[in-house]
Amino acid sequence: MLSLLSDGTFLTALSFVAFVGLLLYFGVAGKVTQALDARADAIKAELEEARKLREEAQALLAQYQRKQRDAEEEAQEIVSQARHEAERLAAETRQKLDEQVARRTALAEQKIAMAEAQAAKEVRDAATEVAITAAAKVLADTNDASRQDALIDQSLEQVRQRLV
Repeated sequence: MLSLLSDGTFLTALSFVAFVGLLLYFGVAGKVTQALDARADAIKAELEEARKLREEAQALLAQYQRKQRDAEEEAQEIVSQARHEAERLAAETRQKLDEQVARRTALAEQKIAMAEAQAAKEVRDAATEVAITAAAKVLADTNDASRQDALIDQSLEQVRQRLV
């Protein structure tokens, strides 16, 4: 047996078996297994948390995409409403402008008609004055003074009555 104790391989094997025995005696294998199991559980928990975070991120992404689509639809609706409102305002403005032009045209036509009537009256008045003056001169040349005065007065009275 002494020869075995001097053999290096045997001593190494014996040391290894003793070492493994000590490890088993102190439960190092269980502790290592527990540590590995704990590490595996921690990794599983991290993976589960990462999966949950990924699902939440996907849900948030889907929610933001829906919100973006809704916002784009709302923006398009606002643009459409603004376009319709602008068209309505343009039509209303055109109509008001047409009405204003028609009112101003009618007012101008009234002023022209009044000016024409005033001018015609002035022409009639001037023609009447000329006719009276001419008649008075003709009568003055053809009649005597007393008869002339009576005829002139009578003619003037007739003319005044017709003009009034």
